[in-house]
Amino acid sequence: QVQLVESGGGLVQPGGSLRLSCAASGSIFTINAMGWYRQAPGKQRDMVATITSGGTTNYADSVKGRFSISRDNAKNTLYLQMNSLKPEDTAVYYCNADVTAGWPTYRNQNYWGQGTQVTVSS
Repeated sequence: QVQLVESGGGLVQPGGSLRLSCAASGSIFTINAMGWYRQAPGKQRDMVATITSGGTTNYADSVKGRFSISRDNAKNTLYLQMNSLKPEDTAVYYCNADVTAGWPTYRNQNYWGQGTQVTVSS
């Protein structure tokens, strides 16, 4: 089993910054694609940013130029640097990872974290 634990959420004023982290632990052989998703109240969960194991990134149009996704493969950790935050960025942010398990299964499975609240308000 694999666990994803997010941290770094909180309350920030418009124009401010936050850095989210997502640490993966458990039976991990390798982590393939990872990503951040968010869900505002009453809305569907949307992709914010994704990153492949090789470092190729993809962003939602609404966050391009403001957010930056990165990962530390040695630490099995994903990051999201969020700058110039807007009230419309308020949501629960979820970490997602495509993981190949370790011995003996080496099975590929997708995992979600429990989410961390980001609130942008004055």
